[in-house]
Amino acid sequence: MKCEVCGNDYDKAFAVEMAGQRHTFDSFECAIHALAPTCGHCGCHIVGHGVEQNGSIYCCVHCASQAGAHGLKDRNDTSGKAPPAGRKKTGVSKQKADALVREASEESFPASDPPAWSGGREA
Repeated sequence: MKCEVCGNDYDKAFAVEMAGQRHTFDSFECAIHALAPTCGHCGCHIVGHGVEQNGSIYCCVHCASQAGAHGLKDRNDTSGKAPPAGRKKTGVSKQKADALVREASEESFPASDPPAWSGGREA
């Protein structure tokens, strides 16, 4: 099956049905580029739940507040309560977690294979 984003003809491609339409992809990366909503503030693809207000969707409460949305809470905000059943506290501070995410992001972007819509050019 051929990926509708990059055009790769891949024997392990998969189909996703969304809003009554069937899409074929060779990777989750291509599926995210094609189907995931983008944050109304920073423009990143929202792979998780995100937050919504007045028809706009944001990747997190910080971006929502920067765009003028108020009164939203991240879905994982437990305000000091114990984590929900099945979830463990990691013992990692928010600052350490942010540093780990930043480091991983710097090491993994730009992706080695640009999406087909970029034409192989750097933005």
